[in-house]
Amino acid sequence: MSGMKELARLMKELEDQLVVCMRCGMCQAVCPLYAETGREADVARGKLALLDGLMREMFKDPQGVHERLDRCLLCGSCAANCPSGVRVLDIFMKARAILAGYMGLPPAKRAILRGLLAHPRLFDLAMEWGARFQKLFTRPVDDVLGTSCARFASPLIGNRHFRSPAPVPFHRLRPSLRTETGRSGLRVAFFPGCLLDKFFPEAAEASLEVLARHGVGVFMPDQQACCGIPAVSSGDTDTFLKLVKHNLERFQGESFDYLVTSCATCTSTIKKVWPALASEDDRELRRRVEALAAKTLDIHQFLVDKVGISPPSPEPDENAPVVTYHDPCHLKKSLGVASQPRALLRANPRYRFKEMTEPDRCCGLGGSFSLEHYDLSSAIGKVKREDIESTGCSVVATGCPACMLQLSDMLSQGRLPVRVKHAIEIYAETVRES
Repeated sequence: MSGMKELARLMKELEDQLVVCMRCGMCQAVCPLYAETGREADVARGKLALLDGLMREMFKDPQGVHERLDRCLLCGSCAANCPSGVRVLDIFMKARAILAGYMGLPPAKRAILRGLLAHPRLFDLAMEWGARFQKLFTRPVDDVLGTSCARFASPLIGNRHFRSPAPVPFHRLRPSLRTETGRSGLRVAFFPGCLLDKFFPEAAEASLEVLARHGVGVFMPDQQACCGIPAVSSGDTDTFLKLVKHNLERFQGESFDYLVTSCATCTSTIKKVWPALASEDDRELRRRVEALAAKTLDIHQFLVDKVGISPPSPEPDENAPVVTYHDPCHLKKSLGVASQPRALLRANPRYRFKEMTEPDRCCGLGGSFSLEHYDLSSAIGKVKREDIESTGCSVVATGCPACMLQLSDMLSQGRLPVRVKHAIEIYAETVRES
């Protein structure tokens, strides 16, 4: 982090936000981690109580504070249900930045975040080489889900069933795009994000196909970078701001009405996290961040609310396969987008839509949380798997590629022949036939 001045600013903002919490415990009832562990230290109220004396605790036991803050999915369930409107995610991210500024990043995270993620071309190249040689270290386990597992014992991979990187990433298939406005009268900038680019290029392709069929012009610049959420979640504000500035430059100088993404996490990050953590000292950066954030929309919300799509509600055949929907935390809880993906799913007469129990319950991934606390992540994920299985569906759709990775892992380990799709892929089937 850049200097003690920035550290002091974050500390002051943290103190101002903490006084809002009434310690009422409403967060306890909705925290997926607390549901598994029953530990007060794992719920937002417990962490906020710890942060109330952060300066004292940071000097006394910085590693202990770090470990407690690290045990959080950053799902936003607590913030979405807080009667006082405590901005819990902002608080936790700022607290992690303060700790990283004081303690420094662990060597492994520093190498990944500052050595790779902060350099988009190098990061892309590393992932492409990983995709080429992945068969040497992995073996397929589920053809329906496209999952693999490690050939050899690995402390990082463990017993995960994971989606391998795509043989050809989206940015190779579509390096850039500039199309003119069609019948919709709208033109958007498209931000695919890392996971769609490297793991689910078919979902990114479906997004562009749908936009084109509805007469939406698209500007997609080349050499886009990560939205920065892995960096800021680890407290690395230097890498985060570097990625923000890089992406702002890619979209600068082009006219568009909205910035559209098909990744719930990217949407939430650009719309909420970028403005929250943009430096107060750099007024020009803050102005540009806030302007882009105001234009940013999830693709389902854009199609239904801005393009004005009112999908017909054809009656599916009673024997049609069932599709269900998982609400990504960052989409429903952070942005309030829930009805729009369902409207697009119901537009496909090839499927019968069936709601699962607790569709907005966290899947348990939580980004790096899954890497560091896989036992807890998979325990939460197994509950989601049971909810999916109870619908009898053949497809589970969602709007977040990170959730797609977690759902694929859980379903594969449970040997359930349920495909995982992005909701926009299901809707794309209908426009191809129209």
